[in-house]
Amino acid sequence: MKIVSINAWGGAVFDELAPWLEDVDADVFCLQEVTRTPGRSGWATFADGERSLPQRLNLFDDVSAVLPGHTPYFVANDAGPVTDGDGVELRQDFGIATWVRDDFPVVGLDARFVRSRFVDHAEWSVDDRPRAALTVTVRDRVGERFVSVIQVHGLRDPAGKGDSPIRAEQARRLVDVVKYVRTTSDVTVLCGDLNLLPSSETFTMLAEHGMIDLVGEADTRTSIYTKPVRSASYLLVSSPAAVRSFEIVVSPEVSDHRALMLDLE
Repeated sequence: MKIVSINAWGGAVFDELAPWLEDVDADVFCLQEVTRTPGRSGWATFADGERSLPQRLNLFDDVSAVLPGHTPYFVANDAGPVTDGDGVELRQDFGIATWVRDDFPVVGLDARFVRSRFVDHAEWSVDDRPRAALTVTVRDRVGERFVSVIQVHGLRDPAGKGDSPIRAEQARRLVDVVKYVRTTSDVTVLCGDLNLLPSSETFTMLAEHGMIDLVGEADTRTSIYTKPVRSASYLLVSSPAAVRSFEIVVSPEVSDHRALMLDLE
């Protein structure tokens, strides 16, 4: 069973991302920074007062089109204005999405906020935006087990990735998700752009509940990202013995984040 996690950066590098997703042929894809503007397609411009970025109007539909054998699940963290190619302002949902290969029966779904609650912004905020965790539990017929895949896009803070009271609260809520999921799963995977340093207390808290980090201090950023701190994305498992292989994908570059690829025995 192959699982891929990547912060898709709103699809800013979609021309490279789309063929790579097809080639990877994973069973579960977990993408963060997924955009959704129902009924629209093409390119948009996002701006939050700190930066302006190109992104897809509907990355959710774009990715679903290149993964026709997968069922998608989307959760919106928040929503706000973007501008399309004609300069028209539109409302866009922003969140996380998981695609599951149709061969795997989905036997459980859980979505909950680990920071704040859904906000419909008049203008995008720079920091302290809502964050949700999405869990999909599948029956792995080959492995004859139940596998839960939790993904989350952790809180972003312009001050850096260090621990803070709001990140501690986020960690406590994330631990609650892990505790709930592990009661019915043989293997639990937690992945995503956590926006943390490897030394974060979050990993200590998760380790106390059986979740082992496979990334550590490894570089999870591509050359597109030029800031010095290279830690962002992580993948943790409850059963290291179940891991056949784990890779931080260096090439091709399909985002400003490197993809994480896990293959379970």
